[in-house]
Amino acid sequence: MSDLQHYLQHFGLKTRPFSLAPDPGCIYWSPAHTRAWTMLEYGVITCAPVTLITGDVGAGKTTLLRHLIETSGPELTIGLVTNAHGSRGELLQWVLQALGLALGASEGYVTQFDRLQTFLIEEYAAGRRVLLIFDEAQNLGREALEELRMLTNINSGPDELLQLILAGQPELRDMVRRPDMTQFAQRVAAAAHLGAMSPGEVRAYIGHRSETAGGGAMLFDDAAIALIAEVSRGVPRLVNQLSEMALMYAFAADAATVARGSVQAILDDDAFFGGDHPPAPRLADPGADVMRLTSDKRVD
Repeated sequence: MSDLQHYLQHFGLKTRPFSLAPDPGCIYWSPAHTRAWTMLEYGVITCAPVTLITGDVGAGKTTLLRHLIETSGPELTIGLVTNAHGSRGELLQWVLQALGLALGASEGYVTQFDRLQTFLIEEYAAGRRVLLIFDEAQNLGREALEELRMLTNINSGPDELLQLILAGQPELRDMVRRPDMTQFAQRVAAAAHLGAMSPGEVRAYIGHRSETAGGGAMLFDDAAIALIAEVSRGVPRLVNQLSEMALMYAFAADAATVARGSVQAILDDDAFFGGDHPPAPRLADPGADVMRLTSDKRVD
C-alpha cells in the first residue's frame, strides 16, 4: 500500500478532499457561487456580448469556468485563453490558438482577423455560437480590452457572432470602470463578484468537500473549522490549503479527526503561507492531538 493510500484509508477517504487544482466535481454552491453561476448561464443564454466574473485569488473563478466548459452542449464552440498578455496583434493570436486555428508564420494582422471572421461566420451557419473565455483577464490592458470590444462587433444581421467571458481579480472590475473604458463597460451585460465565504459557509464547504471525497462531514471538529475560517478569511483556495495540511498533521499524530490543535500547530510551525495568523492560546497538552511532521508517518 502506498503512503497516499495509507493516508486516505486512515480517514476513510477515496480521494484527496482539498486538492488545490480546480475541480468542478467538488463545487460547493455557496450563495456567491450560485449567483456567479446564474450570471454565467444568463450571459450565455442571452448572448451577452461580455460577461464579467471577478473575485480575489483562489475565490473559485476558474472552477466555475471549468464547470461551464464541461456542462456546455454542442451548440457552443468554446475557446479558453489563460494569462493572455501582449500587444494588439498578439491578442488576436491568442484568440486564434484558443479556437484551434493554426497560425501561419508570415500572417499579418489583417489576414488573421479575416480568418477569425470567416470562422465565426462558418460556426454561425452551422448553428453554433462561439464563446471565448479569458481567465486571469486582469492581465489584459486597456488596448487589449478595446480590441476585444471590437471583436464583439462582428455580427450577422442582428446576431452577434462572438461572446466573451472575462474572469479576473478585482482590479479587472476597477479597470472596466475607468472613464476611458465606457464603451467597453457598456458591452458588459452580465457580471458577478465572488466574495469570501462566511464562517458558516466555510463549515459547510469543508463538510461538502470531505463527503465528496468519501469521508464523513465531521472529519474536522468545530474548533478546527473556526480557526481555519478565521485564518483563511473564507477564501476557498486557502481553506483547501490549510485543511489539507491539517489532515496531514492529524495523520502524523494518528488522530481520527482534525482538532484545533492540528491547525494551530501548522501556524506555530509557520508552515502556512496564506491568510492571517491570529494569536491563539496554547493547548494544555500540545502532544495530545498534535504531532509534528518529524513523525515516521509521512505522505509523499
